Amino acid sequence: MLRDCGIPPDVPNATPDLESLTAFPEGSIVRYYCDPGYAKIRGKVNGARCLPNGEWTKLAPFCNRCYYPPVIDHGRPKLTTHTFSPDEAKYECDRGYILVGNPILFCIYSRWSGPPPQCKAVCPTPEIEHGNLLVDKDQFVETENVTIQCDSGYGIVGPQNITCLEDRTWYPEVPKCEWEVHNGCEQVVEGSKLMQCLPSPMDVKMALEVYKLSLEIKRLKQE
Repeated sequence: MLRDCGIPPDVPNATPDLESLTAFPEGSIVRYYCDPGYAKIRGKVNGARCLPNGEWTKLAPFCNRCYYPPVIDHGRPKLTTHTFSPDEAKYECDRGYILVGNPILFCIYSRWSGPPPQCKAVCPTPEIEHGNLLVDKDQFVETENVTIQCDSGYGIVGPQNITCLEDRTWYPEVPKCEWEVHNGCEQVVEGSKLMQCLPSPMDVKMALEVYKLSLEIKRLKQE
């Protein structure tokens, strides 16, 4: 005589499809369906079998219910759903921001699989004339620090270290590299300024001759 397993076991958030059966002999299979508002976890077994020892096979909870996933700044989740409940949230960022962290969350046993990622600002790579960055990267994200160094013969004007901010700007302002005037080079600087003020090469040549003559006169007076 076949043994009867009796009333099917309870499964959280699921209801057995009894089909008006009142007896459950060995080999009977009872299917379960998720209650409204819940969805079956993909790949999970949703049927219990009556075993020869008169007991039902054990069923792990398989009905999910995850509400809207966590909201993030400068981005949003794109939901994948089946039946009633979202089961996957794939995050994306606004333009100018990049994802940091796990980009996909899964609904597992009515809970999201982990903390959401962050969307961090991307700052444009600083362009330094007569200088460069100590770190060679295509992009920098907020809170990253950058150190600037100037080429030989040039000195930095402004802060040497700057930080990428959330609004995608650098703080303090990106510095400049300017040519350093060493002792004894003041006359060259004056000559450079003179050349910038004259309209033609002939005027520059004449001005340099006059400037040279003035230096000779000044030297003679000092002797």
